[in-house]
Amino acid sequence: MRRREFLKSSLAAAGAGLMGCSVSGKRQPNVVLIFVDDMGYGDMARTGHPTIATPNLDRLADQGVMMTQFYSAAAVCSPSRAALLTGRYPIRTGITRVLFPHHKIGLPPAEKTCATLLKTKNYATACIGKWHLGHLPEFLPTSHGFDYYYGIPYSNDMYGNSMPPIPLMRNTEIIEQPCDQTTLTKRYTEESVKFIQENKNKPFFLYLAHTMPHIPLARSKEFEDRSKRGFYGDVIEEIDWSVGQIMETLKQAGVEKNTFLVFTSDNGPWSHMKQNGGSSGLLRGAKASTWEGGVREPFIARYPGVLPAGRVCTEVGTTMDLFASILAMADIPVPDDRPVDGKNIIPVLQGTEKSPHEQFFYYWEETLNAIRSGKYKLHFRKNIGGFNHGPCDPYELYDLLVDPSEQYDLAADMPDVVERLTAEAREFDRKIRELRENNETLERIKIWEQ
Repeated sequence: MRRREFLKSSLAAAGAGLMGCSVSGKRQPNVVLIFVDDMGYGDMARTGHPTIATPNLDRLADQGVMMTQFYSAAAVCSPSRAALLTGRYPIRTGITRVLFPHHKIGLPPAEKTCATLLKTKNYATACIGKWHLGHLPEFLPTSHGFDYYYGIPYSNDMYGNSMPPIPLMRNTEIIEQPCDQTTLTKRYTEESVKFIQENKNKPFFLYLAHTMPHIPLARSKEFEDRSKRGFYGDVIEEIDWSVGQIMETLKQAGVEKNTFLVFTSDNGPWSHMKQNGGSSGLLRGAKASTWEGGVREPFIARYPGVLPAGRVCTEVGTTMDLFASILAMADIPVPDDRPVDGKNIIPVLQGTEKSPHEQFFYYWEETLNAIRSGKYKLHFRKNIGGFNHGPCDPYELYDLLVDPSEQYDLAADMPDVVERLTAEAREFDRKIRELRENNETLERIKIWEQ
């Protein structure tokens, strides 16, 4: 027992010492956030896939912490990215649906991203990869706290049918159109390596948002027909290679021990794509659904000396928590002029505290689909075929600790739990809608209805 308590206190002290520049004299930690597109919970070797080889992700998990109950705040691209960067449920920011090239809106300038706030501590910041929070200049990464942008402004399938060819951008300029997608993962990696090398002597934030494995799938020649899983496996294995390159670059640059490195996904796999889509593993559902397979994501975090190596964390966390956690490590207060839903989960990853999330709310566009409260999850709306979200009648209740696959409906046997969770969900939704009435968010949401 004494050894266990000593370990906990040592980890906590290490975390406190590295969360600012004060006690240890160290600079603020670097942050590398790797965010992939449409990768399933079951698409890594470590989470049970039998034919996709992910040795670098396995190694990252051995060196850090893997969470098994980590959630995206949305089941599709744009809302999940808005939540990641602002720490807020998408319904608060108005980015509740997928943005297309014809849309004239984006992440509002009034929103504070983690990049914007890190700039107050003189961080070098770069967004490399898919943005998908508005393609007009006023919404691009360079207008949201990033010094440098290299990537595509929206999803890689948004071309044809009056939509222009996919552009590759550097900052606000298009440098290639149509973009050669076969080399995107490789080029994103090269740009990321260059950014780390150029900024190794000062704090930096790298947001590497891979386009893959969103369809259309693409991989470089070096990864063609390499995986036993086929085309999709090739794509994941190239992403795994990219993770290895980032890890090696951090080591060679001498900043490995002062870098918070995270790997996760924006939402679940696109099951409609069949063999060109990924796997949710033991989870039910996929992208565009609020079943667990649509929003529970693979997650690994490494921070040597602060996070223990090889730990599996079964507590609940969310992509919104990365916002608050990154700010805490940089000794930057969370904004108090707006509701922020994310929490600092570094102590949770360390194993010294329980999850701060007793509740989690699953929205589809502007509608509350489900609530998780403790171990129970109550569905209010259907998730048939991914995009059909009609009302559940009656509601469906699952115990996620016993039944993470959401196979055994308990609603008829536990009406008191159904009643309690329904009341909790309605109260949360009511408060959000009251706040929306008092700011510009409601006006932004109305745009989707035009």
